[in-house]
Amino acid sequence: MRVMVLSKAAEGMTLGEPTPEALEAFAAMDRFTEELVKAGVFVAAAGLKNDAQSKRIVSDGSSRRVIDGPFAESRELVVGFSIWEVKDMDEAMAWAKRAPVMPGMKGEMEIRPFYEAADLAEFVTPEELSAAPREGERGKLGVA
Repeated sequence: MRVMVLSKAAEGMTLGEPTPEALEAFAAMDRFTEELVKAGVFVAAAGLKNDAQSKRIVSDGSSRRVIDGPFAESRELVVGFSIWEVKDMDEAMAWAKRAPVMPGMKGEMEIRPFYEAADLAEFVTPEELSAAPREGERGKLGVA
């Protein structure tokens, strides 16, 4: 089972001058990621910028509106993601509970399973899935 782990911003979280506490938190996250790699769980991960390069596209029917970053600080702001390969949601939860957090900060993670080909069985037959294989890199992380 593959899951995406979304890390959300903690209240008051900013990326400014690195403090000793922030540097230790980053080192702890590095050590944790190395444990995920050694356990065969780690697939991918990255932090996400919230600066002027960031954009939001708001759709309303056929119209689209672009909102430029940086976005207001919010508990709902996703600041990073990881993709893990686990046997079930219990294993994902066990790993997530071990993830380090910035000292003095209240963090939040959301774990969402990927759709797999088997999940689409009531919509698409196995023959239809195999008759139209995807080319290139598109099919490696999901079925979409």
